[in-house]
Amino acid sequence: MASRSVVKIIPGNTAFFVCDIQERFRTAIHGFPAVVATAEKMVKGAALLNVPVVITEQNPKALGATVPLALSSLGPSLHPTWSPLAKTKFSMVLPEVEQSLKEWGTKSVVLFGIESHVCVLQTALDLLERNIDVHILADGVSSCNHAEVAVALARAKEAGAQVTTSESVLFQLMVDASHPAFRQVSGLIKESKASTSDALDRLVVGKL
Repeated sequence: MASRSVVKIIPGNTAFFVCDIQERFRTAIHGFPAVVATAEKMVKGAALLNVPVVITEQNPKALGATVPLALSSLGPSLHPTWSPLAKTKFSMVLPEVEQSLKEWGTKSVVLFGIESHVCVLQTALDLLERNIDVHILADGVSSCNHAEVAVALARAKEAGAQVTTSESVLFQLMVDASHPAFRQVSGLIKESKASTSDALDRLVVGKL
């Protein structure tokens, strides 16, 4: 019998990638507030679970800075030196990011942001090419045209990426209810219940 290959998020060897959630996209991206809400929840979760976070900005001189995402809660988890990385390359896999992934011993990346069919997809493909497992948040990615999202996620899945949700990832990182951060993370999930439901409706179901 052939063995099954199960791709799981590995606590202690996982990083969060926040892709280009910038001010100039606010009025252009379908469900932008929902993307921001999911990202903020994940950033707070990263601080509670000690998950390193990489944040990039695509051509920030033209597209503006990253929207506020409770980054002050991250402390030393944010890379590098408290600031998002500016880029012109569509993929987030920059030389300094690759170096950090090696230093952290990263085996899996949780990816969310915009746009799903451009920077998110190219980041996913580059990570997979480097044998890093990729978990894309269906309730954390979008594009200007919502119809692009399903196509991009299908392409990423075809290449080997996993498509999941923010709440699922947070529980996978804890593994057990005995985790020392369980109560705090559970509290975060409860306080985010309304925004999570909205993100699922707008970004997964496609409601306007």
